[in-house]
Amino acid sequence: MIDDIKNEARERMEKSREALVHNFNKIRTGRAHPSLLDGLRVDYYGAETPVNQMANVTVEDARTLALTPWDKSTVPLIERAIMKSDLGLNPSTAGGVIRIPMPMLTEETRKGFSRQARHEAEAARVSVRNARRDAMAMLKELVKDKEIGEDDERRGQDEIQKLTDSFIAQIEKMLVEKEADLMEI
Repeated sequence: MIDDIKNEARERMEKSREALVHNFNKIRTGRAHPSLLDGLRVDYYGAETPVNQMANVTVEDARTLALTPWDKSTVPLIERAIMKSDLGLNPSTAGGVIRIPMPMLTEETRKGFSRQARHEAEAARVSVRNARRDAMAMLKELVKDKEIGEDDERRGQDEIQKLTDSFIAQIEKMLVEKEADLMEI
């Protein structure tokens, strides 16, 4: 029973960490990376379609992304969606290929992205703590129903706390790496 609660808490904490990785990938660092366009959607025949399902996204060089749409008629739609997005990118089209140069990050934008990264990390920490709180409540419920003893509850709480500390440390490490990446010139 305690192992089930612990495993459920671990799964929720792992999902929080994975969500943080996904959110960090959306934060631009000045280098070209295909995951920058993961959240970008294009209105294609009335349906919001992800760009990576409409075009091949590749890294041309360290500072340029290249999109090759499978349907050439979608080039203007994709270009418009990139310009409307809050990514601050200006695509240029040459034939059927859309090139997206990554603009240099100013000190101000670096600090803004760093604040955004800290905000995302805090949201992940809160999510991990919520998983811990729910697991602790389940343990208390088991003691109340006399399904486990207080010693087992204490042992379970200690294990869940160690698990929480581990995930919080991972999140902190990821944040430090992301901030170092952002502040790198």
